[in-house]
Amino acid sequence: MEYVSTRGGAGAVDFEGALFSGYAPDGGLFMPQRIPSLDTDTLRRWSCLSYRELVKELCSLFITAELVPRSMLNDLIDRAFSRFRHKDVVHLSRLKDGLNVLELWHGVTYAFKDLALSCTGQFLQYFLEKKKKHVTILVGTSGDTGSSAIESVRGQKNMDIFVLLPKGFCTQIQELQMTTVIEDNVHVFAAHGNSDEIDEPIKELFADVDFARKYNLMSLNSVNWSRIMVQIAHHFYAYFQCAPSLDTTPLPVVEIVVPTGGGGNITAGCIAQKMGLPIRLVAVVNSNDIIHRTVQHGDFSLSESVKATLASAMDIQEPYNMERILWLLSGSDSHLMKTLMERFSVSKSLKLPEDLHRKLSETLHSCSASDEDIVRAMQRCWEENRYLLCPHSAVAAHYHYSQPDGTPRCCLASASAAKFQDALLRAGLVPQLPPEITALTAMETRSTPLERGQDWARALREQIEAVAQQREAQGVRSVPLGQWGVTGQGATQT
Repeated sequence: MEYVSTRGGAGAVDFEGALFSGYAPDGGLFMPQRIPSLDTDTLRRWSCLSYRELVKELCSLFITAELVPRSMLNDLIDRAFSRFRHKDVVHLSRLKDGLNVLELWHGVTYAFKDLALSCTGQFLQYFLEKKKKHVTILVGTSGDTGSSAIESVRGQKNMDIFVLLPKGFCTQIQELQMTTVIEDNVHVFAAHGNSDEIDEPIKELFADVDFARKYNLMSLNSVNWSRIMVQIAHHFYAYFQCAPSLDTTPLPVVEIVVPTGGGGNITAGCIAQKMGLPIRLVAVVNSNDIIHRTVQHGDFSLSESVKATLASAMDIQEPYNMERILWLLSGSDSHLMKTLMERFSVSKSLKLPEDLHRKLSETLHSCSASDEDIVRAMQRCWEENRYLLCPHSAVAAHYHYSQPDGTPRCCLASASAAKFQDALLRAGLVPQLPPEITALTAMETRSTPLERGQDWARALREQIEAVAQQREAQGVRSVPLGQWGVTGQGATQT
């Protein structure tokens, strides 16, 4: 199994090479050269597996046993899920009116990103320990990615993580989940700007190829293939839980409704579909609706600005994983992707070719929800089920409530409602806070402020250099990422 860039200008790499990269050197994203195809017998056999076992089976298709022996792969995944609060790792709640909610948020930070990032952290540590190497992880976050990334690598001597959060644009709980982690290898910056603005200094550092190579910069945003790979399991598990029967031929179709921001989870769904899983995918977005406009009209263009919504983690203008989806649907046409993405990078506006738009609209359905729609879905779910939805999960529930009954459907729930007290209060609901979250307000915090007018890239650069000097004094030395066959990292996004 090798991985190639969506833009065709970089050499193929193995899983290890894809893992230790963000963007490919040509600015594209890594994708498997070949998508495995599963037959009906395999799907029926897998239908009895737990979520944990499904992750193991799927990862073994994308990570060769020569790189990670199967027994070790199983151990790494078991370790990744050892801190999850639910015995099944994820849980399906079957509610009234056919509303099936797959709770993907039983990890340490109460967000779905814990699932993929906990595994990715284990994969990273496996290779780093084996080769005695050190990396510098650089992450921009709109809320949940930062804390999940921190928890996946906290305390690890082979990794330093630098996280930029947009001060005032995360919830208090999301911010505290980052700033209360007092570990030597965790460095949090609170920037006075939005998620697009914090992306700029990160892009600048990744674009400095010499700096990126010297300090082994890498990303844990969903540009990283490892996260997409693990998320494929969400769709298989959702399908097996919600399919009425697997005894029929052909197998029944289940609709999977995916709250969508950067597009990682919906990309994983498209790959699952390509592998032979009979699912109908629905990308649901908030008022930042570029994916909805792309699916409906082929209009992949930015709005004037990011709109602040109740579903804040989805307040994203540039869903970079759309490039992966379009590459998949174009028949791996890297020349077309390079042309389209370079055009978009200049004009921030793109009209999809007619044939590509047709394939996209056949593969994905879409829906957008306003804050009012989100509030109504949260209220209805509580009134009918005494069940609290987070505002992101409520975007999926809004779609469900707008559809006629009868279709087997599963809504992916991306975070616990406990993280979004303001949204709950706006809906007239009472937050239910677990003790781990309540305890955050009394804990020591640590972060470095980045003020408007300050050179954020320079501040970040200086801090990375200072930490590297400390590590060298401790006998920890960075070996260039080129040893993995990966050179430049390009940019990263939330």
